[in-house]
Amino acid sequence: MVAAVRVHKTGGPEVLTYEEIDLPAPGQGQVRVKQRAAGVNFVDTYFRMGMYPSPVGLPFVAGNEAAGEVTAVGPGVSDLKVGDRVAYVVGLGCYAAERNVPADRAVKLPASISYEQAAATMLKGMTAEYLLRRTFKVGKGMNVFVHAAAGGVGLILCQWANHLGANVIGTVGSKEKAALAKANGCHHTILYREEDFAARTREITGGALCEVIYDGIGKTTFPASLDCLKPLGMFVSYGSASGQIDAFNINILQTKGSLFATRPTLNTYAAKREDLVAIANDLFDVVSKGAVKVPINQKYTLRDAAKAHRDLEGRATTGSSILVT
Repeated sequence: MVAAVRVHKTGGPEVLTYEEIDLPAPGQGQVRVKQRAAGVNFVDTYFRMGMYPSPVGLPFVAGNEAAGEVTAVGPGVSDLKVGDRVAYVVGLGCYAAERNVPADRAVKLPASISYEQAAATMLKGMTAEYLLRRTFKVGKGMNVFVHAAAGGVGLILCQWANHLGANVIGTVGSKEKAALAKANGCHHTILYREEDFAARTREITGGALCEVIYDGIGKTTFPASLDCLKPLGMFVSYGSASGQIDAFNINILQTKGSLFATRPTLNTYAAKREDLVAIANDLFDVVSKGAVKVPINQKYTLRDAAKAHRDLEGRATTGSSILVT
């Protein structure tokens, strides 16, 4: 029996149930991992609420990223062994003291990356990698706009875009979060509750506007975000913290400057094992060099998973949150 946090019915944070579950031996192509830490992310709340359907039905163990030590290896696994330090982003199952993981989804951790860093970074950091390096290739001198610049993904996007030589503009909800974003590479912050972010972006850029916008907010920031983009710019929607963007007339992209819009996912970009490893190694490289620091600003125990979700949804967190096992 191992400790885990399960969802028996979808709903608010109160549906997260701490309990003991059976864990079988690892099956074909799996490894068993003693978890050291698990990341807490907005996508976890989407599964908990039922906004994203659980691929395994109900009940399910929550959580989508974690890090730990391999304690057993199933049949057919050749590239991982007992004792290996690994991290992974796997659909559901990470809020647990131990679990079985598909071996082809786990990546080895370099000595320079701690379990807690990995758990706080894998999903958010690999998301930042594909957004900045693959969905739209950010380069020196570009104007890059980041919504929720003080959030988990936002802080990593700001640091990494700054490292790539971009001019980073970000929205934040308070002066405290503005200071945090600026300390993490955001050159210009906009208090979205007090200021018109599109007008401020035009002012900040001298009318040049931005090559790309990274939006993890969704409903409340669309379509105003499009007014921050220069002609042929790209709107990248990667999250729905305020609700999903409703269907829109695609002609709006034409009238606002022949814009591009995309809704990418890590699952697609990292579907192939070689791409997963490349994305992870690129992330580990910038973290190891110190170009991207991972601020773990909230730590909870597995028993406190419901509080972690309440804090996250209540905008009471900054940087990354983790559960320690």
